[in-house]
Amino acid sequence: MKTAKKSLDRIARKRRVRARIVGSAERPRLAVFKSLNAIYAQVVDDATGRTLVSANSLKVKKGSKAEKAAAVGKAIAEAAKSAKVETVVFDRGGFLYAGRVKILADAAREAGLKF
Repeated sequence: MKTAKKSLDRIARKRRVRARIVGSAERPRLAVFKSLNAIYAQVVDDATGRTLVSANSLKVKKGSKAEKAAAVGKAIAEAAKSAKVETVVFDRGGFLYAGRVKILADAAREAGLKF
């Protein structure tokens, strides 16, 4: 039951965050989701409901989870730049801004994406 409560708590945090964060065409939302083994990121325009670009760690074969998160951050920033997206609103998806989520965000910033 402890894992079910943790999952419900994360969903509640996600709803609180999403109540305040909305992506637009000028400034889309960079949404992050992490599972036990992988991390996913996508840039979403909430006005149209479209995913502009996405990246995940399933394509990265070597490295630790942290290194994979950094690779996803760099990949999402490069894909966003190619889609002419320079600034985003960061949506941590109810996860704490620490660990792999922070590493992904820092790597995206270093690759030139503005938050």
